[in-house]
Amino acid sequence: MNLRWRGCLLEIVETVALTVIIFLLVQHFVAQPYQIMQVSMEHTLEPGQYVLVDKVSPNFSDYKRGDVIVFEPPAGYKEDGQDIPFIKRVIGVGGDLVEVHDNAVWVNGVKLDEPYVYDGQPTTPLGTQSSWRVPKDRLFVLGDHREASQDSRVFGPIAKSTVIGRAWLRYWPIGKVSLIGSASYQGIPDTAPAATFQSSPAP
Repeated sequence: MNLRWRGCLLEIVETVALTVIIFLLVQHFVAQPYQIMQVSMEHTLEPGQYVLVDKVSPNFSDYKRGDVIVFEPPAGYKEDGQDIPFIKRVIGVGGDLVEVHDNAVWVNGVKLDEPYVYDGQPTTPLGTQSSWRVPKDRLFVLGDHREASQDSRVFGPIAKSTVIGRAWLRYWPIGKVSLIGSASYQGIPDTAPAATFQSSPAP
C-alpha cells in the first residue's frame, strides 16, 4: 500500500509539473493573457476586459496597419507608475509618412476613415510634431481613445522588437467574447510621398 501511495503521489506531481511547463511554454511562445488596464483603447477594448495576445502569427505575417498590438512601454513611459505593457492600434509601418492635421490622421497622403475612434473624437498632435516618417522595423501606434492615450504622437514610432504580439481574442467577460479584427484602410499607396503637411520637429 505504501509503495502504491508513493507511486500515485509521484504521478500527480509529474502531471502537475508537466501541466505547469506546458502552460509556461504556451504563454511564452504561443498566446499570452493580457488584462486591459488603460482607457486608451475605449470603446474597442474596455478596462477590466481580458484578451489573448497572439505571439505566433507575427512570425509568418508581419504587423500591418490596423492591427491591435501589445508592446512594452518606451523608456520613461509608465501606466500609473508601473511598467504595464501598452495596447494600441498600428497606424503606420516602416516607410510610411504619418501626419496629424485637420483633426484627422493621414498616411502617405490619404486621410484614414476611423469609425473605431472613441465617440468620434478629433485626432490632434500632442506636442509640436505632427508629421512622422516611420523608420524600418518600427511601427506608428495610436490609441482609439485619442484624448486619453499616450502613443506615438508623444514617444514616436516604436521598435518592433518591443512588441509582444497581436491582440487576438477578447475572452472575458463571457458576454463580450469576440475576435479582435484589424481595421482596414483603403487606397493607401505603399510608397510614401514627400511630406504634404509641414510641421516643426519636436525639440
